[in-house]
Formats: sequence, structure tokens, C-alpha cells
Amino acid sequence: MLLKFEVKNFKGFKDWFLLDFSNTSEFKFNPECIKSSVVNKAMIYGANGSGKSNLGFAIFDIISHLTNKDYGRSIDQNFLNANTDNDLAEFKLFFKFGKDIVEYQYGKQSKTALVYEYLKVNDELFISLDRRKSSSAVVKLEGAESLNTEIGDSKISIINYVKNNTILSDTPVNSAFSKFIDFVDGMLFFRSLSDNYYLGIEQDPSSIAEDIIQHDNILDFQTFLNDAGIECILTVMERNGEPSLAFSFDDKPVYFFDVASTGTCSLALFYFWYQRLKEDSKVSMVFVDEFDAFYHHDLSKLIVSRLKEIDAQVVLTTHNTSLMTNDLLRPDCYFLMNKEEINPLSQCTEKELRNAHNLEKMYKAGAFNV
Repeated sequence: MLLKFEVKNFKGFKDWFLLDFSNTSEFKFNPECIKSSVVNKAMIYGANGSGKSNLGFAIFDIISHLTNKDYGRSIDQNFLNANTDNDLAEFKLFFKFGKDIVEYQYGKQSKTALVYEYLKVNDELFISLDRRKSSSAVVKLEGAESLNTEIGDSKISIINYVKNNTILSDTPVNSAFSKFIDFVDGMLFFRSLSDNYYLGIEQDPSSIAEDIIQHDNILDFQTFLNDAGIECILTVMERNGEPSLAFSFDDKPVYFFDVASTGTCSLALFYFWYQRLKEDSKVSMVFVDEFDAFYHHDLSKLIVSRLKEIDAQVVLTTHNTSLMTNDLLRPDCYFLMNKEEINPLSQCTEKELRNAHNLEKMYKAGAFNV
């Protein structure tokens, strides 16, 4: 799981900004929200412009050079912070796999221009390349002894280079390295605001309607919508020679996306990705930005409950304070963010928080220091 994340000079983050999922407390309720002493289900609150979306982009920048599943139209725009002359954005990610801690640090001048990379396992450096000093990398993993470490002018990630050109020995360190690679490969970011936007998991996924039809999920999707309070009957009709999803009104079909509300379209997007989250054990982390922007508050709670059932680490951003309740998560899983810092509710007050506390009421009364 992602243990900690730090970023500097990327988009709105001028100075080092830390998100720490290891800062957990001893709450006895909702234990499923914590896994191996790390926050496994998190919800982030912050004012407009506080950087919630950019935080997601920062965490997921890693997939742009360690996977081939990137679709980051927004990441490469205004990549560097505009309020500094520093030409290097820097990132630190700490992962926990069992008892092992993998630290990966890198710097970039742009989305595609890597400058340096360092990878440590349990505080010991195993892979490094700093193009400011040398074109030669250091790789100390067993099984990579014969690897040509002279990178030259190539901008390739040294991590990707090792992954694609070695057969590593079966050692604890190499196992931690493989788990790190698999975690990054299974990361997913998505949102539905002005458009349906995603990062990670798939290179070119099918359309939502096409996916539902191909996987024979029409009835399941209909049940999902009914459970969400949208009474409807779904069917299939032909459009431009291809099967398309449709509502059935008195046996008169109407194309789904021609009449679906914004909220229903957003639900369809969630359903599309939720199928993968339920069925694909390789999904490691999902970050859903403004996940309930078009939802009724009861529907938002339903979605959170569904996401609590999956094994992947989940991070949601929202403005909906009705979700700030111990019935769903717990105080060390709700995070308050401003431009300078982000902290869990449990660290934003000296008051001892209990299951019976009304977190939303306390928040609106100013009980938490933001």
C-alpha cells in the first residue's frame, strides 16, 4: 500500500507537501478502513483551489513513466509550479508490503523528462540514476549483475529498464521490488466532471455502454441503478449498426446517453470502473476525484459503502460533509487539506474523538484546525 507521499514544485505545490497514511489511531470501529496500520480507505476535504485534484495528479504522475497505461492529458499541462524558478518537480513515494518499506524518489523537468531516480528497500539503496552527475546507473539487485548500466542520453526510467531487461533472482529484496512494480501497474485515477477522465489500468478501454453489453452486465447495471434510486428498465438497441444501451419506456427504447441525467451518466462511469475494482485483484489503488459531484447525499453513502468492500486502497475527494461520519469511516481516515498541509481529523483537534461524536457537526462548528 501507499504509506506516504511527498511532492515539491509540481503544479500548485511549491514547497514539500506531505500526505501520510501511516498516521493512524487506535479506534476500534470500522477496522476495515485500516490495513497493516495504514489508511486503506480515505476521504479528503478541502476548499476549492486547495489542491485536491493536483494531489491526485501528483501521486499518479508515477504511472506516466513506469507503465504504458497513461492517459494524462492534464498532468503535462503547467507541470512545474509557476511561482519558482526551480526547473525540477520532485516526488517521494513510500510503500509498505508486509514488513518491507520501498522508497522511490524521482525528479522531472516535465512529464517525460526524468532527471533522477532512487529506489530503496528498507532504507538501503538498490537502484539509482542521476543524469545531472552521470549517465551510468547503479543497480544492486541480484540477477542484474550483467545489465548494461550505461544509459547515455536516453530518458528512459531506470526502474523500467531494470524491469524489462532482467530476470531477477528470488530474494526478499527483489520480491519487494516486484510488489512495487505490480502496485504501480494497478493504480487507477478517475473522475467525471467536465469529461470522463482516467489515469492508469488500461491503455484504451471500451466505451461504457459497449463494456456493459460485451460483459453481459445489462441486468446487473439495471439493478445497480435501481438500488441507487433510479427506477428504470434497460435494453439494447442498434445504433449505426452496433448494439447500444437504451432505456425501455413502455417497450419504446431510447438511447441511454441521449436522455440520462448528469448524475446517471456519472453513475455509469462509476459502474464501469467498479466492475474492474471488484473483479480484478491486480487493482492496487483507486483515487476518485470529486467522486460524488453529481450525487444525492444518500447515493454518495451507497458508493462509499460499495468501495469499502473492495480490497484496493481507496482515496476519495469530496465537499460533501454529510459523509463525515463514523458510520462510514473513522477520524483518522478523513483528511482536511489546505495549500500548505493535509492532516487526518484525529490530528486536527486535542479532543479525544469517539464513535458517538458527530464529526460533521464538530467540523461545521470549527472544532478542527484546518
